[in-house]
Amino acid sequence: MTRAACLAVALVLSAGAAMLERPSAAQPPHTHQHSFGDAEKWSQVFDDPKRDAWQKPHEVIQALALKPDAAVADIGAGTGYFAVRLAHVVPNGRVYGVDTELEMVKYLGERAKHEKLSNVTAVTGARDDPRLPEKVDLVLLVDVYHHIEGRERYFRKLMGSLKAGGSIAIIDFRLDSPQGPPKSARIAPDRVKAELKAAGYSLAREHTFLAYQYFLIFRPTGS
Repeated sequence: MTRAACLAVALVLSAGAAMLERPSAAQPPHTHQHSFGDAEKWSQVFDDPKRDAWQKPHEVIQALALKPDAAVADIGAGTGYFAVRLAHVVPNGRVYGVDTELEMVKYLGERAKHEKLSNVTAVTGARDDPRLPEKVDLVLLVDVYHHIEGRERYFRKLMGSLKAGGSIAIIDFRLDSPQGPPKSARIAPDRVKAELKAAGYSLAREHTFLAYQYFLIFRPTGS
């Protein structure tokens, strides 16, 4: 994937909540021109322990209710904030950490090796295709949805990467959140639901425990 097509990740840079936005894996965000070539540097931001307080990764992963042998795709994995956590929950499964930045992909691959997470595979995707090597039980997109162009087409295509009974989890910033991308760039959860319905999905579950984000789980209609 090119830098013009990457995932949006808004993170706390300091206790004062200075925010940074990461380019998106599925859409070229013309207004965000940050460089993420220095993965080692950005890991200090993306994996800052302060993020845990509002991102609640343990609770998010618990809510996904994954089986130990599940196959999961973390689209926009970056340095592996969610990917490495997911790996511990699916010890007999596989986690595909997808990113558009080659340096991020390389960093995640090396991190998985260093942390002895043999079930993590770093994947270089394309802006309109995560290029998953196999079908998965779950696709996770954190702070990515509002950066995807041609969303109906994208998610219809993504449906072909889901196993029978598979689902898509979308986490993104609410319109009223004091943190996150510019309010003009955010997408209301009702619009997400409408767009996913048009793409052939039905809302399976909605979680409300995140302070700044909505958390929606969809499955192909009729599955």
